[in-house]
Amino acid sequence: MPIPGKILSRKDEITAEFMRLVDEHVNDLLTGRTDYRYKPSDFASRMHIAAVHLTNTIKLTLNTSPCEIMEDRIVQEAKKMLDETTLGVADIGNLLGFPEPTNFNRFFKNMTGITPLQHRRNKILKY
Repeated sequence: MPIPGKILSRKDEITAEFMRLVDEHVNDLLTGRTDYRYKPSDFASRMHIAAVHLTNTIKLTLNTSPCEIMEDRIVQEAKKMLDETTLGVADIGNLLGFPEPTNFNRFFKNMTGITPLQHRRNKILKY
């Protein structure tokens, strides 16, 4: 059962709305409704608050930045797609807002320590 809005503090409302928008945006990327990855300022604009206020609130409530949350979510979706589909790495990157495959490979490796292809091979080798 969701917590009634009156009980939530403003910082909790902002955090909940941000997380909802992240989910919505990732869904939009995956379904092809957009090919542009939002920056924290884009989320803040949609929420009608200043970007610095969004960043400070997320850091206060979740002890991380909006960028890190979005990046973690992109990596989570990339891993899921690498594990569950036969889509090429470039296609997965393109769906997630990386039109250049090298940018997706670099991003994924920076976040996980291995390339997308290595991730896929490791998953296959486990079975």
